[in-house]
Amino acid sequence: MESEKQTGTFVRLACDDRLALRREKVQRDGGTIWRPSYVHDVDKILHCPYYNRYSDKTQVFSLIRNDDVTRRGLHVQLVSRIARTIGQALNLNVNLIEAIALGHDIGHPPFAHTGEAYLDELYCEHTGRHFYHNLQSVRVLDAVYPFNLSLQTLSGIAGHNGEVERAQYCPAPMETFEDFDRMLERAAVDPVFAAGIQPSTLEGSVVQISDIIAYLGKDRQDAARVKLLDESAFSDGDIGAYNAEIINNLMVNIIENSYGQPSIRLDQRHFAALQAAKRENYALIYENAATRARLDVTVKPMMRELYGQLLDDLRAGNRRSPVFTHHLGYVARSHYRRRVPYENTEPNQLVVDYLASMTDDYFIDLHRYLFPNSAYRVEYQGYFDGGSHV
Repeated sequence: MESEKQTGTFVRLACDDRLALRREKVQRDGGTIWRPSYVHDVDKILHCPYYNRYSDKTQVFSLIRNDDVTRRGLHVQLVSRIARTIGQALNLNVNLIEAIALGHDIGHPPFAHTGEAYLDELYCEHTGRHFYHNLQSVRVLDAVYPFNLSLQTLSGIAGHNGEVERAQYCPAPMETFEDFDRMLERAAVDPVFAAGIQPSTLEGSVVQISDIIAYLGKDRQDAARVKLLDESAFSDGDIGAYNAEIINNLMVNIIENSYGQPSIRLDQRHFAALQAAKRENYALIYENAATRARLDVTVKPMMRELYGQLLDDLRAGNRRSPVFTHHLGYVARSHYRRRVPYENTEPNQLVVDYLASMTDDYFIDLHRYLFPNSAYRVEYQGYFDGGSHV
């Protein structure tokens, strides 16, 4: 592989910029030598009004004041860096990789996957449809803000499900936006189908596995920083126990097993170690009863109250409500060509769009504003709580 790269005879499996397919043929979105097609997608995502909100959205640990704990803003950068390193070694399109990585969580609601579960429950109760953050990320970049992103970028975002690990990631080619839209519609009512969505390119597959690599060891670091447990509590398996060694060992194995191949692969030993490490994270971090209980007794009922109030305000046409002034009005200030006016969107979807767009702090402030006498209040763990400031 090294000699091939040095002589320029390496295998070329990258997604060609000339293949970028968009909903509308707009001249300014066409690629040039100095600004290829997928660079346009990267720039659009970076300048999306919601991109800033990554910085105050929980990655894993909610209601904790600690500048050293990962937020989504750092997570997407880590995914991008890991995926581009792998992609460059495999001679893939690193601009497409960057676009998918930076946009993959932009539809994630506040309070991490716990908040996602609460919002899914409410949306399903009202409509029979499901909420998934990966598909909401597509919606943000394709409908809330119709950026005219490429199908290759959007399919990579839709298929990035970082909760499903595989020994081999095989792209599922997608030829048209009609096929893509049908896929999204089926996913909204079929959870089994939604969990199996795959990107249409190798670049998307690289981001999919890089999402897991980026959080696996980092979440362990964060668990130690919030004093949930020590990093030494984890087993030292074939990929290591600590963040740096996990990232290095998995990246190297992927590159060695995927070079020149039509899929992204891990060998069985490294895949088994990844699965074991992920199971440990779930047992020791994600399913920690005390952490989840704090949110279940505060954020969950608060989200239910907000959902109901905002839906009532939309149906009543209460234009003084924040759903009009802070959401519909905010989105309308961005002038994009729309197939259908955004205000004509079904009211439950508008509420979901609004709630999913919120940062943790905004959610808390909005609830306090709309329900000043509510018994539900959240308390942050401060820097000096527990007798330690380290």
